[in-house]
Amino acid sequence: MSRGATPRPPFWLVAPATLVAGATVLPLVYLVLRTLEAGPAAWHLLLRPRTATVVVNSLLLAAAVTVAAVAIGVPLAWLTTRSDLPFRRVWAVLTLMPLVIPSYVGSFAIVSAFGPRGILQKWLEPLFGVERLPEIYGFFGAWLTLTLFTYPYVLLSVRGMLLRMDPDLEAAARSLGWGPVATFFRVTLPLLRPAILAGGLLVAMYVLSDFGAVTMLQYETFTRAIYVQYQASLDRALAASLSLVLVAITTLLLVGESYLRGRARYARVGTGVGRPVTVVRLGRWRWAALAFCGLVVCLALVVPVAVVVHWLVRGLAAGEPLQLVWRPLLNSVTVSAAAAGVSVAAALPIALLSVRYQGRLARFLEKAVYLGHALPGIVVALSLVFFGIRYATPLYQTTALLVLAYVVLFLPQAVGAVQASLRQVNPHLEEAARTLGRRPLEVVREVTGPLVLPGLFAGFALVFLTAMKELPATLLLSPIGFKTLATQVWSATAEAFFARAAAPMLVLILASGLSLALVLEREPSLGRTGRSAATWRRPEWTEPELTPPGPTG
Repeated sequence: MSRGATPRPPFWLVAPATLVAGATVLPLVYLVLRTLEAGPAAWHLLLRPRTATVVVNSLLLAAAVTVAAVAIGVPLAWLTTRSDLPFRRVWAVLTLMPLVIPSYVGSFAIVSAFGPRGILQKWLEPLFGVERLPEIYGFFGAWLTLTLFTYPYVLLSVRGMLLRMDPDLEAAARSLGWGPVATFFRVTLPLLRPAILAGGLLVAMYVLSDFGAVTMLQYETFTRAIYVQYQASLDRALAASLSLVLVAITTLLLVGESYLRGRARYARVGTGVGRPVTVVRLGRWRWAALAFCGLVVCLALVVPVAVVVHWLVRGLAAGEPLQLVWRPLLNSVTVSAAAAGVSVAAALPIALLSVRYQGRLARFLEKAVYLGHALPGIVVALSLVFFGIRYATPLYQTTALLVLAYVVLFLPQAVGAVQASLRQVNPHLEEAARTLGRRPLEVVREVTGPLVLPGLFAGFALVFLTAMKELPATLLLSPIGFKTLATQVWSATAEAFFARAAAPMLVLILASGLSLALVLEREPSLGRTGRSAATWRRPEWTEPELTPPGPTG
């Protein structure tokens, strides 16, 4: 790509990107229409002191969780890709597994384990006479729970970029006498900035839209206020006005992320020598690294699973029948896989447009797809119900509308993963293909697509795992009789049948974990032979073989 003015994006790229962005802003159109119906009452609601308190609480929680998620995700990504951490293949899977645990289940597990009269207190009472542990409700509990179940967004994004990063840059720094620490902070970390920002943005928007954890832990945020407003009044226009404030906050986050990312380029400018990645030996820090990974996995994965197994055992002991959940499992996998496939396909034109053609239109369409991710699932679902009843009656009460809701909610996860990969693809490779006679779509299929394949798989995994555990949109948009694992868990826990919810929850964790393991199998540094990154020559950095077209073109 030339260093001059940004070229005009082609129509074949603008058209699908605009269509995708248009579908994702449907909830925003619904909110605007509903807010206009409210009239002056909406302003009265927004100017109340309680609204200001909700805004501060939401922003404080989002900022605290994002910082903590980055502090956990970045070191874990480096340890599992650049160091000689023992069993790093196992840690790579285990540290990503909290993605499969819904926040409402995770918060219940945290409260059950560490609450004032939880499992831990019952263990400590006969040993040390502890009658009550400190309160875990409020800000601290919400921060801890959301951090434990959102840091994988940062981990997956940063890990994907580390696996595709040019190893010659780090090798050059080491040849100049820099140690591993100096190389990381002066070379590796600046190159990871787009991935960190993309993962942090997803974490912040997840926190702003979360309902289960903040409700269970009694912390007042936007989602709780919106839900209360929906439940307390038959007029949903006032709740829509609160949702618009959430959209405004999301817009500010998107602008801030774009400013921090800047216009820097992160692609290799030459072919290089194909140097293998140098594995950093941890030495005496190996035990500290193992303790860090073990602590994170224990809190984010072992504790929730142990609590679920605890309730399952209690239920079986009390005579609760062990019900099979094959139909809900099949339904969950089907709609989640469909949503993930559609999201990845929709993310590709958005990512290509925003990375290769950085004009106003590209930035606008990129930001538009992120708006739905910050909205609570109940808002997105109600907006699609509104449009389905009025304008798309054949789609109402079909799985197609449910898949559309998943795409609106989780498309930014796929976009962020694809963008992180695309920014490391040298645009000169695409220009070379064009000079050899390849058409634009052929360049995308034969050159760009294979090079960003790890990002496509990462985006697919993120959307699939998140859709598997989505609850509000599934409850409102599922066809009659269509049950998923998430709805099975919710219906049981809503009636306080925790033992009955244990079996579908374990199946949900197992199914999602297997899919995550299959995705990690595709990573170049963790191939089937189990070879370390130091002996693996990365194929994505080799020049693709391009042959001129035949006489017919």
